[in-house]
Amino acid sequence: MAVKLRLTRMGGKHQPYFRIVAAERLSKRDGKSLEILGSYDPRQENEEDKVKLKEDRIKYWLSQGALPSETVGVLLKKAGLLEEKKAPATKG
Repeated sequence: MAVKLRLTRMGGKHQPYFRIVAAERLSKRDGKSLEILGSYDPRQENEEDKVKLKEDRIKYWLSQGALPSETVGVLLKKAGLLEEKKAPATKG
């Protein structure tokens, strides 16, 4: 079972609100998730109110081999939960 950390849209029309969830890789975007790990509200003005995370559970899923989506990866890097991987050195 491959697990991804990704966003699930919850808000209404023109009122986006997202949950950060752990879900099976092949499940639908808004389908069943394994666990809710936080939320992201892009309409909040204050940066601290935009992202709320359950840090201990996110660390658990990452330790179990879950891969974050590109967007969730950016949110986790800003929160300091995901270290940036350095690009391999190129020759030439």
